[in-house]
Amino acid sequence: MGLKDLFLLDPSWTYLNHGSFGACPRPVFEEYQRLQRELEQQPVQFLGREAIPRLAAARAALAGLVGAAADDLVFFPNPTVAVNVVARSLQLRPGDEILTTDHEYGAMDRTWRFLAAKTGARYVHQPIPLPFRATDFVDQFWSGVNDRTRMIFLSHLTSPTALIFPIAEIIRRARAAGMFTIIDGAHAPGQLPLNLDALGADVYVGACHKWLCAPKGAAFLHVRRQVQPLIEPLVVSWGFEEATYLTGSTFVNWHEWQGTRDLSAYLSVPGAIRFQRQHNWDDVRARCHALVIGTRARLQTLTGLDPICDESVLGQFFAARLPNGVDVTALSQRLLDARIEVPLPIWNGQPFIRVSFQGYNDEPDADRLLNVLAKWL
Repeated sequence: MGLKDLFLLDPSWTYLNHGSFGACPRPVFEEYQRLQRELEQQPVQFLGREAIPRLAAARAALAGLVGAAADDLVFFPNPTVAVNVVARSLQLRPGDEILTTDHEYGAMDRTWRFLAAKTGARYVHQPIPLPFRATDFVDQFWSGVNDRTRMIFLSHLTSPTALIFPIAEIIRRARAAGMFTIIDGAHAPGQLPLNLDALGADVYVGACHKWLCAPKGAAFLHVRRQVQPLIEPLVVSWGFEEATYLTGSTFVNWHEWQGTRDLSAYLSVPGAIRFQRQHNWDDVRARCHALVIGTRARLQTLTGLDPICDESVLGQFFAARLPNGVDVTALSQRLLDARIEVPLPIWNGQPFIRVSFQGYNDEPDADRLLNVLAKWL
């Protein structure tokens, strides 16, 4: 059985949008449903007596993958919730600046603008021009730092432009300057090797339901131990006043237990990790990266437009310019009519296409996309 057959996606669709919501393999989804049934068969046993050790085991499996201590991360339903926990905890004052780029995810931009309006802080976008050059990035970004910069918020892999930002040097400089760093790694787990302890960001959030292929509603918040007391619980529940009542970790106690809810997506994360290891995911990633490089080159030949970056900052998805003046709404509908799922974002007024390749994709998927684009363009 090939990888395509192991996913639940409708085979009548050419699915080139794994980056938006991911896709869960059949064996992992069956484990997820088994856990849901187990919860309903004996809710008190599952939630009252077994949830804490089960969550600890799932966190340990994830921690081993991302290079962190299990008690320094907590599961959340998605990175947006995790960033909101952090953003609402930090004491911003009038005039403080949060420095970011103009490549960030729209939900995160809205979160920070909301907090800035409430506190009098400023959310500042530092332009990172295209074509993107990793060697220029650190100085380009750091030129936006001033004596009012209190926090840095950055994507590890950008959503609209699919670029891998070289964030390690920014984190190092920020620590030396006494600035707080928050990294949106929604697209990183399962797509990039991670060692969060070595990376050293104050906060790192990641999705498990995207490139790691866990069920929807599985993500994590990782906080450097020295700054964990700064992060207040978004939901105050049983773990708040009992420092060792639940897990032995105040950070985990504060954030993990939020009352009755379905924990099955979190508990399925070890199954997703196991699935990828069983199917030699390093080889899968390499094959998908090769599809990215080849498909992007074919698209550039079709449009005549230069690439926005070199191959070294690409993973399993890429973004490419479309010609100015293209009717994005009509083209999007044409692709949907052809049962091709692929986003056409507008970034800084320029139409783009963002193409994702996961283990279930192959060369014929790229061919179908390019055939439609060739007829349209």
